[in-house]
Amino acid sequence: MRIQDIHQRLADLGAKPVHIGRISRAWLKGLPLDSGTRHQQAQDFLPLSVREGLAALAGEVAGLARLRSEHPAADGSARLLVALADGQMVESVLLPRDGLCVSSQVGCAVGCVFCMTGKSGLLRQLGSAEIVAQVALARRFRPVKKVVFMGMGEPAHNLDNVLDAIDLLGTDGGIGHKNLVFSTVGDPRVFERLPQQRVKPALALSLHSTDAALRQRLLPRAPRIDPDELVELGETYARTVGFPIQYQWTLLDGINDSQEELDGILRLLRGKYAVMNLIPYNSLEDDEYQRPAGARIVEIVRYLHSRGVLTKVRNSAGQDIEGGCGQLRARAVDVVNTRRLQRRPG
Repeated sequence: MRIQDIHQRLADLGAKPVHIGRISRAWLKGLPLDSGTRHQQAQDFLPLSVREGLAALAGEVAGLARLRSEHPAADGSARLLVALADGQMVESVLLPRDGLCVSSQVGCAVGCVFCMTGKSGLLRQLGSAEIVAQVALARRFRPVKKVVFMGMGEPAHNLDNVLDAIDLLGTDGGIGHKNLVFSTVGDPRVFERLPQQRVKPALALSLHSTDAALRQRLLPRAPRIDPDELVELGETYARTVGFPIQYQWTLLDGINDSQEELDGILRLLRGKYAVMNLIPYNSLEDDEYQRPAGARIVEIVRYLHSRGVLTKVRNSAGQDIEGGCGQLRARAVDVVNTRRLQRRPG
């Protein structure tokens, strides 16, 4: 379901734009759709035809994203396994300091070799209303003042729905534009479309290597764009919107943590309006890839930071519960498939 579908349903009930705005704001706050305000109750504001038809619509909207399970972590985050109306599942993450990470697709087509989500491939797109519904759901648990599109999926592959969600969140949702973060592997359409939007989000670019050949191996179905060109496109957007680009770098032991890579980062990012986010891989014992040792991570941060590249370590939320992106959904799908096999006769 798209945001426009909800707005059209309300219009068909007799709602005017001012009524639709009030209902949208209530939904985005995690409140009942017919919530009033301190000074004006719903029965004194909404037309009778809207109030009579709202219950059925509210049921559909509530079904867009339902909490299947919650997994709190020691770092103050909580991973939410979210069930969609058709039975598919995605993950959202409540982050410390009032943040939320949302998904934009069920699965992902990019196939990053270090990502659990990519192993399933792309199953389907999320509608714009399903994306926003993750925020409405999360706000029933905590305040949400920042939304990052870094969950399951590649937002650029669902661009229209993601941009519609960002527009609503940055207006009726009351979220500052720099606190809406669009994450992408670098689809060229992003650099064409984002500057044209009413709500221009901050941008996070998945870099992961300064070596074009290695980056292609790590992100096998990402656009064939040279890291140098990607950084230049990012710099242009950063200067346009006034927010630094966040470059994402999943640290893989023995893969992209070499001195050569660090010097490549300095070459690309020194003097740029940028932040380097190092994300130590959320590894399990039997994984093909592993995170570098803690001492090496500290060494990398000091090396880059002392030479002019603002560098932060951003641990993937939920590492203590083995809740890296896609892991909760993968385990839930395994359970469902096991139960189906057990129910088969003979």
